Amino acid sequence: MKKIIITLFLSLFLCSNYVFAEEKNMTRSERTNIVYKELFQSERIPSSTDPEFMEILQRNIFGEVFYIGNLTSKERELITIASLTTLQTLPQLKAHINAALNVGNTPLEIRETIYQCAPFIGFPRTLNAIGVFNDVAKERGIPLPLENASTSTDENRFNKGLELQSELYGDEVKNAMKKLSEPYKNVIPDTLTTFCFGDFYTRKGLTIKQRELLSLVVLTALGAEKQLKAHVIGALKAGNDKETLLAAMVQAIPYIGLANAMTTINLIKDADIENYKPIYEE
Repeated sequence: MKKIIITLFLSLFLCSNYVFAEEKNMTRSERTNIVYKELFQSERIPSSTDPEFMEILQRNIFGEVFYIGNLTSKERELITIASLTTLQTLPQLKAHINAALNVGNTPLEIRETIYQCAPFIGFPRTLNAIGVFNDVAKERGIPLPLENASTSTDENRFNKGLELQSELYGDEVKNAMKKLSEPYKNVIPDTLTTFCFGDFYTRKGLTIKQRELLSLVVLTALGAEKQLKAHVIGALKAGNDKETLLAAMVQAIPYIGLANAMTTINLIKDADIENYKPIYEE
């Protein structure tokens, strides 16, 4: 396990586009200061109660993880928001919603990242995160409600959802539910089609590529092992490459922990990319 983790970090570090030439010789603390100031627009202040732990945390996240992989700061913060929403760590979520705005994400992108979690974590936890977003929006003078991003109606949500679902996943869920009794063998796969894909994947504000990547992060944070393989494939078919998926998992590690992240990392490693050509153009 230790060897795999070290190899992963080294390989991703070598292909990182975050490290500028003048930063290569910086200490981990100096790199941490740069990213921290970019995200939170302030200097780091040592903790008065747990300075050692906070130094480990900040140097790991901002001095190491942020320098691994091909992700932008905007992408990293959306991944972090999806992770924190899933885990319901609301104080940290508030800080990172502010950070996401500071690095250039739009309010709509952030709101849609939170909304995208709903099919996987349920409405109550999503509402908690929406409440945090709304508090930040009010504090920063962002008018609410934001624009309506829905593109589906009660009449077409099934068909629009089915179109997206079929492109990414075929009919595997419907086939898997065939042995259930009536009405569940149809109700359950149809609920996935309308609720997950019809209500959320069809919304504006994020691309299908982004939604699939964020969904994979959410499922990884939940430890939903049975769904992960299909969503690794879905994320690849939506236009993400292996490097992006691996970088997203590394970005999520400080928030969701190594155990869950390594499950998905192994699935990404074993995925045959030749069989999953992207179906969406940039």
